[in-house]
Amino acid sequence: MIDRDIVLSCLLYRREYQLEKNIKIYDSTLRDGAQAEGISFSVEDKIKIVKALDELGVSYIEAGNPGSNPKDLEFFERIKSIELNNTKLTAFGSTRRRNIKVQDDANVKSLLLANSPVVAIFGKSWDFHVTDIINTTLEENLNMIKDTLAFFKEKGKEVVYDAEHFFDGYKANPEYAMKTLKTAIDGGADSLVLCDTNGGCMPNEIYEITKLVVDKYKTEVGIHCHNDCGMAVANSVMAVFAGAKQVQGTYIGFGERCGNANLSTVIGNLQVKNDYECINEENLELITDIARKVAEIANVSLDDKEPYVGRAAFTHKGGMHIDGVNKASKSFEHINPEIVGNERRFLMSEVAGRSTILKKIQKVAPDVKKDSPETIQIMDRLKELEHEGYQFEGAESTFELIIRKNLGKYKPFFKLENFKTIGEKPNDNGELTAFAMVKVKVDDKIKMAAAEGDGPVNALDKALRQALEVFYPELKKVHLTDYKVRVLDTKEATAAKVRVLISSTDGKHEWSTVGVSTDIINASLIALIDSIEVKLLRELTKKIKAYI
Repeated sequence: MIDRDIVLSCLLYRREYQLEKNIKIYDSTLRDGAQAEGISFSVEDKIKIVKALDELGVSYIEAGNPGSNPKDLEFFERIKSIELNNTKLTAFGSTRRRNIKVQDDANVKSLLLANSPVVAIFGKSWDFHVTDIINTTLEENLNMIKDTLAFFKEKGKEVVYDAEHFFDGYKANPEYAMKTLKTAIDGGADSLVLCDTNGGCMPNEIYEITKLVVDKYKTEVGIHCHNDCGMAVANSVMAVFAGAKQVQGTYIGFGERCGNANLSTVIGNLQVKNDYECINEENLELITDIARKVAEIANVSLDDKEPYVGRAAFTHKGGMHIDGVNKASKSFEHINPEIVGNERRFLMSEVAGRSTILKKIQKVAPDVKKDSPETIQIMDRLKELEHEGYQFEGAESTFELIIRKNLGKYKPFFKLENFKTIGEKPNDNGELTAFAMVKVKVDDKIKMAAAEGDGPVNALDKALRQALEVFYPELKKVHLTDYKVRVLDTKEATAAKVRVLISSTDGKHEWSTVGVSTDIINASLIALIDSIEVKLLRELTKKIKAYI
């Protein structure tokens, strides 16, 4: 017989353990992220990001203050009609202003317009900020904290209290910094978030101070780190090790100055590496896809070297490394890339070796062997092209087309019959425009198109897509994300060869292609055509698989 009390005790222990390992992820991309240089979200952008983060399963999304600008007010109005399955929407604002009643404060009243279940209120924890920045007394600052939190608790809100500059405040005046937290608790705070607002703390400081707070108060503790010393992720993880239960940050790390804690990395480090539960286990494979989606919406390039989600996170170039990964992936990879929805890549280069080339070939023709004539033929072609100036390290998609052409498994989707570009010198405002005309043939149909662009390459890109979208509507989703030009033989001066590398995306996938010529327009055109062919080939492959 199994003792009933032992079973209940085990179940209770398991439940307590699971609660201990449960971490709430609080994303502030729409507020902190919007403060990054070069970032500007439309209302539509904000809604798309909310849907993406809700799909991932983050606990909170901080979406701004409806009273701060018309855009946020419109957002909160529109988001009311959208059902969220995993996320609590949060409105953000400050404590009441000094020396006025909380119910008379315009900022406080505006937060109610959001009609969000959660409000996040920030207040001052550093005595220097109280006396020298907001110019009030230490006592009045405590009143501002307590009054504001109590006001929202009376309205039935879940209240997150952000203790701004807490770590700097604690180091300057620990007694007062802790008193601000006690006041927030007295006001009804549901959680206390310790903020490294200047981003200047080290991990050992974060751990020690966070643990003091966790040990002193029973209220849930969170962490909010900026990345000014490159420590935001490490500091967030150390705070969790010290007992914090909520982690704030932005999903791919952008934010004011050097950015905020990168939540895609935080989730990977906590859940994949340390057995915490930040999101549902089945959603882990969405981590990479959501990172790329957020980058696309924000119109930023996701760093290839971003941990877990970057294109280079599981990319190998050296022959010895590639050989090791092929034998046992853990020899050079800390996790299996599929866990977070990423993929392993072997770069094409002079140090990659025949085994790497063979793997690329076998994706197209699985029956080809290491010593097959096709492998040798493709290797010889690779060497010829590299001698001409091609480099496939960052342009695997072009190499895939070369494999198909050499194996007789390639049929062009279109033919460029003719093109012409016309450049104009800068106008009085210094603006340079250009025009392009193209003539394409698809099967037996001819289409011509013309477009204006910021330069001849941009104009050509627009004209080519305009002509082809009639036949292939899926190209409407495709656009360039990067364009690089490298002069190869500088001693030839203006007659030198150039290599053009372009990166493209359809909003979900990215790929790169390369072109080489003595003419920059022609080199660009080669890369552009390959880019379009790659997209169309993938769409065709997808349709064939669906049919099968």
